[in-house]
Amino acid sequence: MSKVIVFCEHTGGTVRRASLEAIGAATAAGAEVVAILWGEGAAGAATTAAGAAKAVCLTGDGAYSADAVASAIAELVQSEGAKGFLAASTYRGKDLSPRVAAHLDVSPFADCIEFCAAGDSFQVRRPWLAGKALATLGTSGAVLCATTRLNVFQPSEAGGPAECTEHAVSAAAKATVTSVEAKGDAKLDVKEAPVVVSGGRGLQEAEHFKIVEDLAAAFGNAAVGASRAVVDLDWRPHGEQVGQTGKTVAPQLYVAVGISGAIQHLAGMRTSGVIVAINKDAEAPIFKVADYGIVGDAFEIVPALTEAVKAVKAQS
Repeated sequence: MSKVIVFCEHTGGTVRRASLEAIGAATAAGAEVVAILWGEGAAGAATTAAGAAKAVCLTGDGAYSADAVASAIAELVQSEGAKGFLAASTYRGKDLSPRVAAHLDVSPFADCIEFCAAGDSFQVRRPWLAGKALATLGTSGAVLCATTRLNVFQPSEAGGPAECTEHAVSAAAKATVTSVEAKGDAKLDVKEAPVVVSGGRGLQEAEHFKIVEDLAAAFGNAAVGASRAVVDLDWRPHGEQVGQTGKTVAPQLYVAVGISGAIQHLAGMRTSGVIVAINKDAEAPIFKVADYGIVGDAFEIVPALTEAVKAVKAQS
């Protein structure tokens, strides 16, 4: 059984769902997973790395340094004889993965939606050409390095690792993170939310985004997204932008309200589980990728949908 090293992020003493999805991708491919954790509380969080055969906690003095941690991970990949390295496609995962790949002299693959065995190595699939094609990619190197798109893979639910060891981060840090500030609100990030409700220019003005916010609030586990057009108009912050120049999302449910469906927007959400489009233009491109389409006035449909969601939630 080939080994895969998975970098696991953790908060509050538990491994984050995004990292459990990366573990799930590796175990589904038949790999033996070694979970790598860093930072305060890593030893305790290691027990929650469901699906990992064992865990390794990186130890060292000072603040987090991506280049130093990447060097340590590359050492572990080689000492463990691993054939793959995975990290979730989070800010930290995307920062770390290419550094690990550089140490191993291989090419990194970003935002992958499939991970599978290919002989004694692995292959990945990822959207290509702004999502218009899917590419199957392998490596001629010793190790395949990749990041996994959030909300695509099933998180592992197996027991945590029975073994946890330590490995010192010995490389000199070229740059360190001096502080991390939490967001001022408790809103879900569009990349991690299981439900995303996005609004576009069809809402006519910024104040009308209230109906999108109300629908997201009714779901209870939804984030508010936006098209590039409304972000450019300063109706919504850039952190909510979904699309080629914003964030790529893959929630279980994506609701597009008043969004026509330009190719740049489709590139950021077309791998969502279920897509619902609400638009008064029956010829809008968004309907070509939608699983369910509602042609009509969003200012009538969305409030009615919000009340229906509330009613269902009240019964459950």
